Amino acid sequence: MIIYDLKCQRGHKFEGWFKDRAAFEKQKAKKLVACPVCGGTDVIMVPSSVTIMGKDSQPVGERMKAAGSPQKVLNELKDYIRQNFDDVGDKFADVALRIHHGEEDRRNIRGTTTQSEEETLRDEGVQFVKLALPEFDA
Repeated sequence: MIIYDLKCQRGHKFEGWFKDRAAFEKQKAKKLVACPVCGGTDVIMVPSSVTIMGKDSQPVGERMKAAGSPQKVLNELKDYIRQNFDDVGDKFADVALRIHHGEEDRRNIRGTTTQSEEETLRDEGVQFVKLALPEFDA
């Protein structure tokens, strides 16, 4: 199964799961692929926001063991984010929009948003990733 990022003619982005590209093209030609927001069937494939590539021949289980426990990996991710992203708190949407419009220098930021702010960011074309990183007791 391959997951493609798709976009309708109105700019709504969504995912589609297909056996292969030929299956996508066949369903698209028959107007079977529709936007879940507006129902439009004029869709295109867009570049994925996340791509993981590598030539590691090591089985997934072995790579996971080498990385350490899931808790260790999450803690390392949290540490990386804390060290490399400016915490803008509840001003995330405002700062992200200013960066997007060129009113502030581009930089990594982190913070919080409301559902409404997230919708505004999406409407403006601001790319962001929403992560919920759990806190573990020591």
